[in-house]
Amino acid sequence: MTTLTHLVLAFAALLPTAGGVEAPPPAKLLNVVATTPDLAALARAIGGAAVDVKALAKPTEDPHFVDAKPSLVVTLNRADMLIEGGAELEMGWLPPLLESARNDRIAAGSPGRVSASTGIRMLEVPTSFDRSKGDVHSMGNPHFLLDPVNVRLVVTQIAQHMAQVDPASAALFRDNLKNFLATLEVKAAAWQKELEPFRGAKIVTYHKDFVYLAERYKLEVAETLEPKPGIEPSPIHLAAVIGTMRAQKVRVILVQPFQNRKTAETVARQTDAVVLDMPQQPGVKPNTATYFDLMDSLVHTLATALQEKK
Repeated sequence: MTTLTHLVLAFAALLPTAGGVEAPPPAKLLNVVATTPDLAALARAIGGAAVDVKALAKPTEDPHFVDAKPSLVVTLNRADMLIEGGAELEMGWLPPLLESARNDRIAAGSPGRVSASTGIRMLEVPTSFDRSKGDVHSMGNPHFLLDPVNVRLVVTQIAQHMAQVDPASAALFRDNLKNFLATLEVKAAAWQKELEPFRGAKIVTYHKDFVYLAERYKLEVAETLEPKPGIEPSPIHLAAVIGTMRAQKVRVILVQPFQNRKTAETVARQTDAVVLDMPQQPGVKPNTATYFDLMDSLVHTLATALQEKK
């Protein structure tokens, strides 16, 4: 048992049991906790003035490996709702926190628990589960929020759960959902138009975290810098990536803040490529606090780079 686990369990021992959970803070707002900032941004858009939303992961943290601090147990203990990505995205850190939090309001199957992956058409679902293939997820690739079609399903689910947990605010949630979906329809058309000229363009990513974006806009992920999901790049693998990029004239590499940019820059110098900072979480870049702002930034950054590297 790790030192961190000892700390979590020791802190949890100070919390009341499920049957005698302390009342939430004396606020009328619905206390919503999301595992990641992108889900938190969607919850704020739908909940509006009726909710207080916190994200467990920082915008610059790898959502697979969040620092499970004891303070997160308290946050979960006080939550009225929990929104997780699901599809095993948080399997490495969320279950022990939930066990320690002892909060029946956000138990699996309750109205206060939302698994965003429910109903999503998952990509890269393995036909067999084999850890020798890297950090693969048996339910498929969990990075699905960069596809606006998937977001439509997720926000609808969030609104439905919020209405069940807080029926008095159901009309507000319904109106916010209607407005969000109307904006999403307009934005999705604009994103499609901006990336349409680059249909079939090839990109390289550090991890398999842009596959839904690539499929939606008909881009091709030619290579990943990781030889397998979650496995650090080796010199032999990077040499192969460089060979592929030169042969196929791939000139764009996408990285997130928690990934090794120096490795990407090394590859870029040998392939006349550009390294794009493409955080999938709102707030990392200026003026990207909402899902729409984030996608505007990602789509424009990618389209500009593909145009310049034609």
